[in-house]
This record gives sequence, C-alpha cells and structure tokens, in this order.
Amino acid sequence: MAEPVRVIRGADLESADPTPGMLRHRAFELPMLWAGQVRTEPGAVSGWHHHDTNESSLYVVEGVLRIEFEGYDGHLDAGPGDFVHVPAHTVHRESNPTSQPSLAVIARVGGGVATVNVDR
Repeated sequence: MAEPVRVIRGADLESADPTPGMLRHRAFELPMLWAGQVRTEPGAVSGWHHHDTNESSLYVVEGVLRIEFEGYDGHLDAGPGDFVHVPAHTVHRESNPTSQPSLAVIARVGGGVATVNVDR
C-alpha cells in the first residue's frame, strides 16, 4: 500500500549529498525519486559532479543558476521561472555569478546514487 500524502515543511529539510560550493537539502528520497532544493551563495562555484542514473530537473525560484557541462564550451544561465534538465551521467558544475543567493527546487528520477563528485 502506498504511503499517505504528506507535507514536508521547509524547516524539516535535511542536509544532503554535498558538493563543494553547494548547499543541497533533501525533502524526501524514494527508490526512484529524490526531491529537495539547492542554495548557491553569491560567487560560489560547485565542484564537478554527476547524478548517476538520475535524470534531474531544477526549477529556479530566485537568483541565477549557471551551469557548465562536459561537451559544451561556455555556460547556460537560468533565472526565476526557468527549468533546467540535466540528463543522467552528465558531468557538470553549477555556479552563481551574481551578488544575490540563488535557490532552485530539484526533482531527480532514476534511483541511482544521488550525487557523484568527480575530479576534472
């Protein structure tokens, strides 16, 4: 039987799968779904990482989320109201090029390791 509908309050989010330069917080994790948020401070640049077999979707709530990824010269910027899709196994890093914090909501599906930090 499926679990009942539940609400996870913002104050109840738990620190999760760290990558240098990023503060991720998990709302919940199920065998095939991970949900949470990421806050990136002004000027911060994350380490390179990927999300194993997980497809990731980010919705930018505030600020700017800049993403760089292997196989692409340059970067892509997303702002409030924008969605970002990061395919499974895509090595990437995120940053915040502005003077204001950024906040994005994350949903991952696939059931792999939440975050794999890599040297590049």
